[in-house]
Amino acid sequence: MKLSGAHIVWESLVRERVDTVFGICGGAVIHIYHVLPDYPIHHVLMRHEQAAAHAADGYARATGKVGVCMATSGPGATNLVTGIANAYMDSSPVVAITGQVPTSLIGKDAFQEVDITGITLPITKHNYLVTDIEKLAMVIKEAFHIARTGRPGPVLIDIAKDVQAAEIEYEEPGEVNLPGYRPTLIGNQRQIKQAARLINEAKCPLIIAGHGLMLAGAEAELRELVEKAQIPVVNTLLGISTLPETHPLCLGMGGMHGEAYANKALQKADLILNIGSRFDDRLTGPVSTFGPEAKIIHIDVDPAEIGKNVPVDLPIVGDAKNILQALNPMIEPTSHLAWWELIDEWRRDSAAHDILNREFEELIPQYVIRQIWEVTKGETIMVSDVGQNQMWEAQYFMHHKPRGLISSGGLGTMGFALPAAIGVKVGRPDETVWATIGDGGFQMTVQELATVQQENLAVKIAILNNGYLGMVRQWQELFFQGRYSATPLLGPDFVKLAQAYDIPGLAVLEKDQVIPAIKQAMTIDGPALIDFRIEQEENVYPMVAPGGSIGDMLRRPQPAEVGE
Repeated sequence: MKLSGAHIVWESLVRERVDTVFGICGGAVIHIYHVLPDYPIHHVLMRHEQAAAHAADGYARATGKVGVCMATSGPGATNLVTGIANAYMDSSPVVAITGQVPTSLIGKDAFQEVDITGITLPITKHNYLVTDIEKLAMVIKEAFHIARTGRPGPVLIDIAKDVQAAEIEYEEPGEVNLPGYRPTLIGNQRQIKQAARLINEAKCPLIIAGHGLMLAGAEAELRELVEKAQIPVVNTLLGISTLPETHPLCLGMGGMHGEAYANKALQKADLILNIGSRFDDRLTGPVSTFGPEAKIIHIDVDPAEIGKNVPVDLPIVGDAKNILQALNPMIEPTSHLAWWELIDEWRRDSAAHDILNREFEELIPQYVIRQIWEVTKGETIMVSDVGQNQMWEAQYFMHHKPRGLISSGGLGTMGFALPAAIGVKVGRPDETVWATIGDGGFQMTVQELATVQQENLAVKIAILNNGYLGMVRQWQELFFQGRYSATPLLGPDFVKLAQAYDIPGLAVLEKDQVIPAIKQAMTIDGPALIDFRIEQEENVYPMVAPGGSIGDMLRRPQPAEVGE
């Protein structure tokens, strides 16, 4: 049958089992949008292209499927860039489709022309400029294959406007054949046997559970390993929920704002097994001081990550699920009682520093997050923004649901949470979805409240409103002589703003209002927003000082220290 390039786009997406696209129409994709009503794909009209990319990212993380976003040429395409970079840093399978000026005008500075393939070259797994309609169907098939296989990531397809309008006799493309792209999925058996021997011999072993574990769907294999050998698990930020945080073997998040006892365990372990984490600097601190007593095994599907940041004693390249399935039968049941006695001692010390173990009357963000967990019983997908609110969420919400926390990790993109929560709710409509956002990040993508309402999405929004760019203010307080330069932040009345979008809004100013407000938001059949007016200068603790070792953390001052 004869199809236009625009029809081929949608036909290809249907064949890839795409059910949703997030985007904004424009002149360079008008042909594509013209034929959209002919196909069973739901289009979510976002209010900014960056938000479209974040929504596709959130959709991908929540569902495990490829998320798709679409934009026109020029500013439409460049507005996607931050969202594409975010997906690249966090290994999210996203396909971004952009329109381009007609082939005859490429390179001539035509209206709304930018070299978007050149711009996104460093932040995509691969990208394409399509100037020949005969290649279009295969390009789209290849893009989805690349995005979802190996280490997932974003792929961009830039389609010239004349290609969209041209017609061709359509044939379904054959099998993808990319000779230069062969991800290693099965680990080396000799190396796996060596890993088993090192684990069995270790006295103080520890596992770092990264995002790659979740992407591989290896949560069950991880649990089998840690329960068999009684190995403590430290999560990266994006590895949270790979092992339920309520599990006694889970030490929670490590790194710059991780649990103090998790960091102490990292520094005292004699063996560290890193599965699916790239040894990010927020986890390790200066690599020269990281895990000084440990032999290190690194399992990762991306060989470029092994040895990039931290030297390893044993590399294993491959899919985490496949490798753990081969490794687990070789592991000997162990108790590591002395190791756990030491960790439990550190846990008791950390509890003494926890603000929720003290008497307090003020409205503090840690209490807000913990009460969202209590009221929802943890049965919700949390989408957190970036800054202090992100760390409080990671510390005080006890995640046990797989893929239960979705956040911007590597790029640290303020404004991620609201549009990402849209993608999460669209992808998993039967799940409760909460977005926790600071007042600074919320104002970066606040326009997406219109999308929430237009799509009638029951996203619950918790704004932790302290009137500052909070994490930067905290650094200024602790390390820059308390000079609050460009961090005091004016915001609107968020309740009135929500009401302007016909979304119910609640303001919470006192501690005893927190639980009733959360319960009220949960009873609303649709979206709801709560403006929590938290203590303005509350800090995130623990914290590693700039350049400091993760074993030397700043702890929350004890009450007697505050006035000294």
